[in-house]
Amino acid sequence: MGQPELLAEAINLTLFGMCFVFLFLTLLVFVTKIMSIIVQRLHKNHNGSFQQDVSDEVDERTKHIIEQAIKMHRGS
Repeated sequence: MGQPELLAEAINLTLFGMCFVFLFLTLLVFVTKIMSIIVQRLHKNHNGSFQQDVSDEVDERTKHIIEQAIKMHRGS
């Protein structure tokens, strides 16, 4: 094989590789968008069934301890 054939094969392989990566990343973006749409629709259907009020779970003593720990961490 001569120099021009090797150069042509190198360019061909480079273009093939770049096209493959471009197509893969494009597919990945579309799949991610579709998954996001599906999750948003599922979230609307449940309408807050996953959310719980944290204030119901934490008593006043625990809340005070957490506030003091945050103040100590911030240094105030």
